[in-house]
Order: sequence, then C-alpha cells, then structure tokens
Amino acid sequence: MTIRILLADDQALVRAGFRVLVDSAPDLEVVGEAANGHDAVRLARETMADVVLMDIRMPGMDGLAATSEITSDKAMAGVRVLVLTTFEIDEYVFAALRAGASGFLGKSVEAGELQEAIRVVARGEALLSPSATRGLITRFLASPGASAEHVLEDLAVLTEREREVMILVACGRTNDEIADLLGISRMTAKTHVNRAMIKLKAHDRAQLVIIAYETGLIRPQAR
Repeated sequence: MTIRILLADDQALVRAGFRVLVDSAPDLEVVGEAANGHDAVRLARETMADVVLMDIRMPGMDGLAATSEITSDKAMAGVRVLVLTTFEIDEYVFAALRAGASGFLGKSVEAGELQEAIRVVARGEALLSPSATRGLITRFLASPGASAEHVLEDLAVLTEREREVMILVACGRTNDEIADLLGISRMTAKTHVNRAMIKLKAHDRAQLVIIAYETGLIRPQAR
C-alpha cells in the first residue's frame, strides 16, 4: 500500500529535495506541497495524506499552529505529522509534540532514514528519533514533577497494567518489546497501548510519552 505524503516548507528548493527523496521509494508518494501553515492545513484536509512533513518556521501560520489544527480535527484523525527541523534540540519541537506531532527529524537526514521515518509514523508504531526525543524531554521537563494528587487525578482512569505499559512506551519500547518484557502477546500489548491513548485522549504514542513525563509517571534520567 502506498503511503501518501504532503510536504510543508516555505523554501521551494527544500521541498524539491524532499520530493526527490520521498518519490525514490516505491511505497511512498508525494501528493501535495505547501509553502505555509494555512496551505498545509487546507491540503491535508483535501488530500487526506497519511503523513505531513512539516517545517516549523513558515510565514503566516507556522508549522506549530498548523500541526495543532491538523491533529485536533477529528476529520483528519488518520493524518500524522512529522516535524522537520534544522536543529533537533529545538524548543518548538517539544511544543509540536505536545500539539500532536508524531515525531521529528533533522533536515540533514539521509534518504533511507527519511523514508523509514515516514513508514514508522504512518503506522503509528513507535516514536521517531528516540534519543533526541529523550533529550528534549530532559531539557523541558527537568523541573520538579507534578504533585502526587495531580498524578493520581490524571492517571486514575488507567488500570495498573495500562500504567505499566505506558511507562514502557515512554522508555521507547515497541509493542513487540513490551510483549516480551511483560510475557503477553503483541496484540495484547497493542490493545493496552491503544486503551491508554483513548482514555488519556492522546493522539498517538508521542503524546502518550509526553503525558507520562508531564504527570510524573516517569522522570527524565540524568545523563
């Protein structure tokens, strides 16, 4: 099945370069290009692309606002956003993840890494660039965690097993790894992850990780 991609970047040469990288894979296809956030939202709605490669800094509506608008629209529930950034450690990237982006990638990425990143985001299986994501979480969530009352209030809807699975997701574990660690089937692991996302209103695994850190369920490890 072909994965359909929308490119959103204000620089035509950058879009042209990513189009070449994307279209060189037989299972990937560029279905549109946007030069600003407004066009990105409009084209995402029109094309119902599987993945939007979203630049953060664009004129008018930026990529952060566009990401939030796309991921909060129930009509575009199947559209995933992969944020592109010049520097992986970028304050806007963390905000983009909170807005619903499924991950982020540096613009200097190699062709094979970009193609695989798109596939990962399209199937919603795992966080992208986990080491850089952990770096962002450590940087922005290193302050003292939430109070115990706040944690209990936010996570009370989860079962003990769902909390356990959520912690493993936040540690970057895939469904297969979670299944092996807990001695359950892959399908059961996936079900627990999906139930946690539904209960916490998380758009995808990326938001589930953010919630895990924000509520204090898991803390950034010192490096």
